[in-house]
Amino acid sequence: MKRLILVRHAKSDWPEHTEDFDRPLAERGLHDAARMSQFLKNQQISIDRLISSPAVRAFTTSEIFHQTLQTPMFTDEKLYQPTERNLLSVIHDIEDSISSVALFSHNNGISNFANTMTEDVFLFPTCGVAGFEINCTSWSEFEGAEKKLVFFYEPKHL
Repeated sequence: MKRLILVRHAKSDWPEHTEDFDRPLAERGLHDAARMSQFLKNQQISIDRLISSPAVRAFTTSEIFHQTLQTPMFTDEKLYQPTERNLLSVIHDIEDSISSVALFSHNNGISNFANTMTEDVFLFPTCGVAGFEINCTSWSEFEGAEKKLVFFYEPKHL
C-alpha cells in the first residue's frame, strides 16, 4: 500500500512586476502552511518524501512542511503548471522504497488530478491537503491501482 498526499501551495501574494513563478507567500499563506504542517504532524501522518514545484510559493510551502516534519525535500519542474500527465510522470519516478509522498503543486492541475482518483469532486483551497491510499506495491502500478481518498484538510477548518 502506498500513500499519495497532494498539497496545493499556501496563499500567495502577487507584488507588482513579479512573474508568476516568483510569487511569494502572503502572510496568511505562511501562517496556514505552518498550521497545516503542524496539524499533519499532530495527526501522526507519516510522509517519507516531499516533492515540490520549484515555483517560489510552492517551494516555500514545502520548506515549511520540511521544517515541521523533518522530511527530505526535492523539487520537480513538472509540478509547475501541471497536467495529469506531468503528475503521473512524477509519481512514476518515485522509488518503490518510498511508501508515502507529498506533492506540492498548483491549481487547476492538482484539483483536476485529485478528481480523477475520487468520486468526491472538490477544488483545492490554498494549502489544502488530500491524502489517498493507493493499493499497489510499486509506484509504476499507480494508474491501474485502486485509489481511496482517506482525508482532505483545509486551513479554515483546522
